[in-house]
Amino acid sequence: MCLSASGLQGSLRASGRLPALAAAGATVRLLGTVVGDPQAVAGSSSRHREVVLVRLKVQGVEGRGLRSEARGRVLVFGDRDWLQASWGQGIEARGRLAPARPGDDVVATLDARGPPRLIRGAGRVVRAAERLRAGLRLACKGLPPDARGLLPGLVVGDTSAQPADLGQDMKITGLTHLAAVSGTNITIVCGVALAMSRGAGLGRRLRLLAAGTVLVGFVIVARPEPSVLRAAVMGGLGMLALAGARRRAALPALSTAVVVLLVADPWLARSYGFALSVLATAGILLRAGPWSRSLRRWLPQPLAVALAVPLAAQVACAPVLVLLSGQISLVAVPANLLCEPLVAPATVLGLAAAVISLVTPALASVPAHVAGWACTAIAATAHRLAEVPGGQVPWLGGGSGAAALAAVTVAAAVAVPLLVRRASGRAALGVAVAGGLALTTAARIPLPGSPAWPPPAWVLVACDVGQGDALVLATAPGHAVLVDAGPDADLVDRCLRSLHVRALDSIVLTHFHADHVDGLPGALRGRRAAELVVTLVDDPPAQARAVRRLAAVAGVPLRTVRAGERGTVGGVDWLVLGPERVIRDGSVPNNASIVLLVRSHGLRLLLLGDVEPAAARVVARRLAAAPGGTRVDVLKVAHHGSALQDPALVAAARPRLALISVGAGNDYGHPGPATLRLLAGVGAVVGRTDLEGALAVLADRSGTLLVRSGPRSAGVAIKTRRR
Repeated sequence: MCLSASGLQGSLRASGRLPALAAAGATVRLLGTVVGDPQAVAGSSSRHREVVLVRLKVQGVEGRGLRSEARGRVLVFGDRDWLQASWGQGIEARGRLAPARPGDDVVATLDARGPPRLIRGAGRVVRAAERLRAGLRLACKGLPPDARGLLPGLVVGDTSAQPADLGQDMKITGLTHLAAVSGTNITIVCGVALAMSRGAGLGRRLRLLAAGTVLVGFVIVARPEPSVLRAAVMGGLGMLALAGARRRAALPALSTAVVVLLVADPWLARSYGFALSVLATAGILLRAGPWSRSLRRWLPQPLAVALAVPLAAQVACAPVLVLLSGQISLVAVPANLLCEPLVAPATVLGLAAAVISLVTPALASVPAHVAGWACTAIAATAHRLAEVPGGQVPWLGGGSGAAALAAVTVAAAVAVPLLVRRASGRAALGVAVAGGLALTTAARIPLPGSPAWPPPAWVLVACDVGQGDALVLATAPGHAVLVDAGPDADLVDRCLRSLHVRALDSIVLTHFHADHVDGLPGALRGRRAAELVVTLVDDPPAQARAVRRLAAVAGVPLRTVRAGERGTVGGVDWLVLGPERVIRDGSVPNNASIVLLVRSHGLRLLLLGDVEPAAARVVARRLAAAPGGTRVDVLKVAHHGSALQDPALVAAARPRLALISVGAGNDYGHPGPATLRLLAGVGAVVGRTDLEGALAVLADRSGTLLVRSGPRSAGVAIKTRRR
């Protein structure tokens, strides 16, 4: 059935004029309905400006002299003017079409030319939902930043105000499902509806009808996007359980729900979020009950249930999580155990604030502030546990790592209960089992002597700042050179604080894209900077002007560099290999990136910014003429590992270590598989910030040492020998 639905939707996707126009790169006028909230992303290197992503369900297209009806969804790349578009509006969009990637859930992409033109307002129901969302945002206005961002996300899926560091810490601690609408929230809402219906004396069928109505309304308010719909289905199963449905029917109901969702939206089969939702629900249905009954021998029933539910969900999801991150979280279960009791009051009070805001916005702030206390506690738990040493244990990544962890999980699920049953009543065996478990746990926690974070005597650190660059070169105790400042001020500031950097001898901004400069205020937060070095191309102009204004306000001297310049600070020497001129083949700002050949503590480091092949060929010629030849110890891979690399430059450099500064789950497909193959072909050890957190390079007598922090965890060292 799922295959038939997928084939049918694939046929529908290929029908009509949209695919042909996209393949031809035609300039068109589209008429359609906005089906998702606009999402601003850090400056797109290929479009020279900040990008706003909007999903559009197309009803009509005009291009190449013909006007016709059309069906399908298009992903629009617009500028800040597109932030005014809202869900449910009918709009007209103009721009150039391009084919979508195979397997994407959109027919094409549209590079918008100009702002959207409103042709039809959203319906009454949609406007009412937006009033609730806006009322909740207003009620949260006086809350601390973490609570102000978390509460609307928890209640109605509005994550627009969530701080970046909070999202990262919740990911590390396994609390991501609390940052937006999840099955847990929907189960709570339906549970409240059932309880109120029961209190009103309604029968079972009417209670289910009332809860179902509330469920539909909640989905409309939270936006009926795929993530919310799957949460609604999983929450609906929880509602059936709360209503007293037979437990034996829960697993068939889950299976039916999965089939229905895949028939309705086959692209969910490619969604890790969907897989995690299904696995978590299945784990709770299958193992939470037996495990809670076993735990009741030693714990009170409420505590046993509270521990069994997140443990069952985490164990079921672990193979997929390790497939994504190459790590196992030891803090996810404690984090969920601490935070789950706070979710219900935050959800209920947040919904109450949203409803009250329709009548009196001033009074709505009261329940919002009480809910804010719970959200503040959730955020504090995420921040604290994210910094626990050893909280993330490295594990083999990829499919083999997922399969290995699944095998270990199944073996443990069978062996541990058997050992516990045999140990009960046998004191010696019980002590042996407990000791074995303790030793196993201790063996997985870094002991004294393992690499701490930050490691002493680090030479270079690639900060984990998401989809962007921020590289730190050590010059003296408390001093450093910062190359790029990432997209987020808080993350850059946090990285520099973790490295105990109090002063910056130089800040080099390779080019002016937002993912390299928007974090500059964080770099200057409480630190003095001796100079700010920029490239010769002021593009994008808005970012260039913002950087110059900030330098003037902070009193930091600003200068422009060109190829051939040299610099020395402390024990760090560098030679500027680019840019020497404006290159218009490809992205002008990317090819104007400042490229540095750095020598520090006996290591040669090549920092490529975001150069594309046209500029990389110029860099390769200059590298060949540089003292010491072309070979380098460390390569900062250009443009977050995109497919736009120059194989000749990589082959000439032949780095032992290759660092890729890239954001987890980014929309650009970075790093590209071809780039990873290219690096593997020259024998480079690859470090990626999206999988391994911040990356530190150290000099070693026999080679180069890469210490991978893991997100907020103790380091893992990988040594490469000199060649």
